[in-house]
Order: sequence, then C-alpha cells, then structure tokens
Amino acid sequence: MAVSDYKSLAQVQQQFQVKYREEQFILVQSLEVSQSFLAEFNFSKEHLDWSASEAARCEIIIFPILREVYKRYSQHCALWVQKPFSYDENLTGTPDYLFTTKSSLGKTVWGIPLLVIIEAKRNDFEPGWGPCLAELIAAPKINQDPSRLVYGIVTDGNWWQFGKLGADTFVKQRDNYTIDELGRLFGAIDFVLQSCEVE
Repeated sequence: MAVSDYKSLAQVQQQFQVKYREEQFILVQSLEVSQSFLAEFNFSKEHLDWSASEAARCEIIIFPILREVYKRYSQHCALWVQKPFSYDENLTGTPDYLFTTKSSLGKTVWGIPLLVIIEAKRNDFEPGWGPCLAELIAAPKINQDPSRLVYGIVTDGNWWQFGKLGADTFVKQRDNYTIDELGRLFGAIDFVLQSCEVE
C-alpha cells in the first residue's frame, strides 16, 4: 500500500497503533531572513500565480523556503525532492521533500531520514497528515533506530504545520506558521533541523 493511499491521521493511527497528542514543542525565536531572499520571494509572490496549482506552490513557495533554511545545514544534511523510498509493501512512497543525513557516498545516496515534507493537496491538511505520518512511521524502520525522533511538515505553501513521531506517539505542534511571518517560519524549520542534528 502506498503511503499516498492513507487519507487521515486516524487511519494511520489505527493501522499502526500510534497515539496522538498536541503540544508546543517548537520553542523558537524568529530567524533573520536575508534581504536577497526576501527580494526574490516577494517578486515571485507579486508576479507569479503561485496558488494556481500544486506544482506552482511547490516550486515558487515551498522549495525556495526549504532551500534557504537548508543552506545552514548543507554540510551535515541532504535535501531531496521527490525521492522515492520503501520499507515494506505498506510503507512505500515519495515525499514531496525529504531531509536526511548526508551520506559518505555522496549526494546521489541518501542517509538517515530525518524530516518529511508533504504538500497539502487542494489546501486540505487532513489528507496530507495521513501520508506524512505513514512516512514518519517508515523512517525509524529504515533508520533501524526506533527510538530516534523524526519530524514532519504539511504545508499548502501559505500555512505550515509541524509534527514529530517518537516511539508510538505522534505529537502535533499547536501553533501553525505562515509565510506572512517568514522569520518565524524560518525559525521553526531551523529549530527542527537543529533538533535532528542533536539526536
């Protein structure tokens, strides 16, 4: 079963017996956003119809944000776009974006999955969290380290929701983040990547 076949958090929770709770686990200040990034980002928002399609949101909004924050971690992490992965027949899929550890074999081989990012289709977050949680369940199995925390983001480009999975409990961040407060959003993504490095 492809992870894209999971349509809700509850469906994944029931199949894999995962508990759910909400809390404020991202404790972060705003991160300074460079003027060069802001100029390019604001140009894109003003002149390009980024809400026209899922592909437009991914290319114009989501990827540039991820890439900009990733620059601080490029020595230790790898950022993948549409990289397929598979654990077993129930946990196989292709996240929109994926952060892993950097492989000693080079940029063509991925390391340990750390952070999964899913684009919310048709701006609907619930069907986005189903596949995201399924991919988070697969990640520790691929890592062969069930105790390691893995993180997930579901976004429609404008709104960004965060979660994490540890052992048998999924925790969703209470706050949402938005591109209207880019510094705060950058800070949240940075916090997660920093947490991945520490563990």
